[in-house]
Order: sequence, then structure tokens, then C-alpha cells
Amino acid sequence: MEEKKSLLELAKGDKAIITSYKAEEIPLKLIEMGCVEGSEVELVQVAPLKDPLYLCINGSYLAIRKEVAQYIQIKFVK
Repeated sequence: MEEKKSLLELAKGDKAIITSYKAEEIPLKLIEMGCVEGSEVELVQVAPLKDPLYLCINGSYLAIRKEVAQYIQIKFVK
């Protein structure tokens, strides 16, 4: 069985697929913007103070704070 990893484990340029998330812990706006299971996510940039994370999710660019990113589980894409 695969170990669960969160968005926090992505390095700049890494791509992954969202496998699950805690809906009660992330804003509804992120879900509406495509942050759902099966979506491809790429870490584009990390802010100078390491928060927030700038992501590309299915072609949409958005910033997510670390406190939210920890609740989004991923599987790395090779």
C-alpha cells in the first residue's frame, strides 16, 4: 500500500495527482476551482517565507497556504 503524501512534500516543478482531501478543512472555493480527486497538480513556486505555495491545478493557477495544503493527499507522477 502506498504511503500517503501531502502537497507539502512537493518540490518546485514536481507533478502529482490529488488522491483525497479533507473537505471540512479546505475552503469550498478550492474545490470549486478544481482541487478534487484525480486533478493534476504542479508546484510552480514557493513564496520567500515558504508560505503560500503557488500551484497549477488542471491549468488554473492558485496559491494555497501550508495549513490548507497539509490536508490534500497526493500521488507523485513520474
